[in-house]
Amino acid sequence: MLAAVLASVSAAGFTFRGVSVGGVYTSIAVPELGVLFDAGIPARSLAATDTILLSHGHADHVGALPAILGIRALHGKTRPPRVVMPAEIVDDVVAALEALSRLQRFALAIEPIGMRPGDEVPLRGDLFVRAVRTFHPVPALGYLLARRVAKLRPELRGLAGQDIAARRQAGEEVTVPEARLELGYATDTLVTALDHAPELYEARVLMMECTFLDERKSLDGARAGCHIHLDEVIERADRFRNEAIVMMHVSQLYQPNEVAAILDRRVPPELRARIVPFVPNRSHWPG
Repeated sequence: MLAAVLASVSAAGFTFRGVSVGGVYTSIAVPELGVLFDAGIPARSLAATDTILLSHGHADHVGALPAILGIRALHGKTRPPRVVMPAEIVDDVVAALEALSRLQRFALAIEPIGMRPGDEVPLRGDLFVRAVRTFHPVPALGYLLARRVAKLRPELRGLAGQDIAARRQAGEEVTVPEARLELGYATDTLVTALDHAPELYEARVLMMECTFLDERKSLDGARAGCHIHLDEVIERADRFRNEAIVMMHVSQLYQPNEVAAILDRRVPPELRARIVPFVPNRSHWPG
């Protein structure tokens, strides 16, 4: 059963459920936020999610989208899901789904939303997603999920509550909007994506790829494929302000049950304490 091979971890109040093996398939749902990151595997338990965020168009991240859409019909989902993706790939994704719809005589419909770095799209309530630039051989994006909150204007802090209330009643704006960064997602990218979008270092939880972990892949080799090496994470250890870092997209060069020990050996303790490896609790990768 596919469900038996899905990984499930918790970090800072969020649940991460799915599977991610570098170059093979990635799909990770975060039910508390109502989103599915990438569509590389057609897991029944992930398919009911109404918002899918695609990082890029490689098959291991988008290839299972048609099957997911078919499974949604079995869940009784009649409304097409929103599929957020790099603007450059919208036409190709829609055309591919139209071709497959003709093959199976069933409409594989989506609500396509193309984004470019800096664009924002509301999700639900006060939750929204902002696109950030990532660096891969094809058009690619990372995502920041944030909530809009009202914060007291800095110059009013320290005033008595009745004074603030009086100013509000007089028509003065006493709050300013602020984005509370809940979750960052960056995969299939050069590590410089973090430096170009330093907000990723500040998100409460950062879900990031770390495809290569040790000497089994050289740093130059990792960069040639536009992937992150653990060496580069260690170099930036003091920059991560995240409460938790969910480390995913690990290469099949490594067995799932050796990942934690490599991190224990190589990562500075203060950073290691916040890293949650997204790997299945078994000795071999699924499939």
